Amino acid sequence: MPFRQRCKLKLELQRDCPTLTAVKSGTTNLLPLLKQYFGFTSFRPLQEEIIRDALAGKDVFALLPTGGGKSLCFQLPAMVQPGLTVVVSPLIALMKDQVDGMQAGGIPATFLNSSLAQGESRARLRGLHNGEFRLLYVAPERLMLSGFLSDLQRWNVRLVAVDEAHCISEWGHDFRPEYRQLAELRKLFPETPMMALTATATERVRADIVKLLELREPRCYVASFNRPNLTYRVLAKNKPYDQVLEFVRARPKESGIVYCQSRKSAESVARRLNEDGVKARPYHAGLTPKERSEHQELFLRDDVRVICATIAFGMGINKPNVRFVIHYDLPKNIEGYYQETGRAGRDGLPGECVLLFSAGDVIKQTQFIDEKPDPKEQQIAREQLQKMVHYAECAGCRRRELLAYFGEDWSAGLRHGEPAQSHHAVPEAGAPNCGACDNCLSPRATFDGTLAAQKFLSCVYRIRENTRFGVGLNHVIEVLTGADTEKIRKWNHEQLSTYGIGSEHSRSEWAAIGRELIRLGHLRQTSGKFSVLELTNDGLAALKQRRKVTLTKPVTAQEPKAHRAGEIACDEVLFDRLRRLRKQLADERNVPAYIVFSDVALRQMARDYPASEREFARITGVGEKKLREFGDAFLAEIAAHVGNNPRQIFADDSFAAPPGRG
Repeated sequence: MPFRQRCKLKLELQRDCPTLTAVKSGTTNLLPLLKQYFGFTSFRPLQEEIIRDALAGKDVFALLPTGGGKSLCFQLPAMVQPGLTVVVSPLIALMKDQVDGMQAGGIPATFLNSSLAQGESRARLRGLHNGEFRLLYVAPERLMLSGFLSDLQRWNVRLVAVDEAHCISEWGHDFRPEYRQLAELRKLFPETPMMALTATATERVRADIVKLLELREPRCYVASFNRPNLTYRVLAKNKPYDQVLEFVRARPKESGIVYCQSRKSAESVARRLNEDGVKARPYHAGLTPKERSEHQELFLRDDVRVICATIAFGMGINKPNVRFVIHYDLPKNIEGYYQETGRAGRDGLPGECVLLFSAGDVIKQTQFIDEKPDPKEQQIAREQLQKMVHYAECAGCRRRELLAYFGEDWSAGLRHGEPAQSHHAVPEAGAPNCGACDNCLSPRATFDGTLAAQKFLSCVYRIRENTRFGVGLNHVIEVLTGADTEKIRKWNHEQLSTYGIGSEHSRSEWAAIGRELIRLGHLRQTSGKFSVLELTNDGLAALKQRRKVTLTKPVTAQEPKAHRAGEIACDEVLFDRLRRLRKQLADERNVPAYIVFSDVALRQMARDYPASEREFARITGVGEKKLREFGDAFLAEIAAHVGNNPRQIFADDSFAAPPGRG
């Protein structure tokens, strides 16, 4: 049975549908606790329903996109009920990051992982035995040790939350075999509710999670994947380092991540940025744990503006004010790309996502796939790569393409659970414009590609007719361009009527045309090691009926000049003063700056000019502990600024801060 039939799905924008509304347990008013510990006055979509189901003892599956507030769904229940909430996570950086944040808000939390010295681990274990903690973060390998499981059974575990739950599925983008052992938890804690959380999972992966974790009639919540504050762009890769440097220099006060394919590239880009005056550090698995930790801390504390990283970085980093993410190389799959771009704008303020794309990157990724020993892994990886390339080359709305991959039809008002509609390379008349991707902001030029399409489709047809088997994209291009290769001579393809008829286009241009014909549905590409092209029924009809085919010109290297800053209007001079104060206070406490306050909170202060503790308490992110600890310092700084500078008046008095991002 499909996942969506087994679970009650609830979308962010659906309203009061009785079949989707969660049964709310008890009458506990959660808002005072939300404000006290997290400084928020309202929940983000689905958070309250998820929390109430967990408190009612129900199993829960929650798919909330990066920045959607997953963590709050298990952090707040830990403060509502006695006992221990166990959070299973593979991300060591995430554990420390979130525990630091919770302790700053007065929440007794801890973690156990390989980064701790033996003495520190023993001290934390004593605290757990004494009931001093409400939350425990632990890696799956540590959790499943027999001695540790015995300890857990004595610690009054009230909720088990499995974060990054997509790791349990081999169809997920980050499969980890150790996650398969977590099903044992159901036998050891038969009455304890389990919560599975992820930010990226197709319907197939969602079904795997529910099955493999043995969730019992789970309440299932799937929020919209849309990140409206992010802008998506794809640029033709041309002198990529120069493209990165120009981009970063144009944003002198912003921090971001540059994702690279290899450790060597990450090192090289970071070194060159430093030489050109941009503070940057590399981050990859080849560095020592100490080096990785130091580079991460420098970035979190805003001492370094740019991290140049392989995919080893960022999975659990909660730095909310990352303003841009650049993909220096092509990601392996859309799930990874979506999750990595999701590092931008977690505070709800605008973020920019730029992908540098070249056909050469596709060849590199294909070579890596061919080196995989498992044929099934190869097949999955090829299918995922094909979809990533289609996204990079599409001419339609990129937001719409991304959401469609996860089964969400953005153009139809975020209806979930319906089959994704076919997406044409050229947006159909009346297609919605997201206003925040390159294809919507600066649509690419189109041209009458009927003749080129006829030549390409005819070549595919003639090759199969002649040899009785299909060939790959590159061989079709070689026939079209009249190449003299061993395979062409071996199969006598120089005798075909389509041999050499495509000299008006280069090989790269024909490759782009071929891939667009695949996206248009005129061709089908198999996913085996030796993938071949096949004519579809639509393609055969287009060939025989000589239908008009409109194609788009490929992406060019020139970046749109407009920079979508989009920051919330505030007194920028005061904002800078508050940032410096935040940095000073954070350094004194040896924590990242955002642990003190987020950029959203500082901008609200620099807009509203709070002058009393009561007014300061209304700022987003100000809970009881932060009011006591930081209120006087920030109020004094604001008063000093107002004493020497006129208050600015903004067009809109109301500050529309993004909802709580737990």
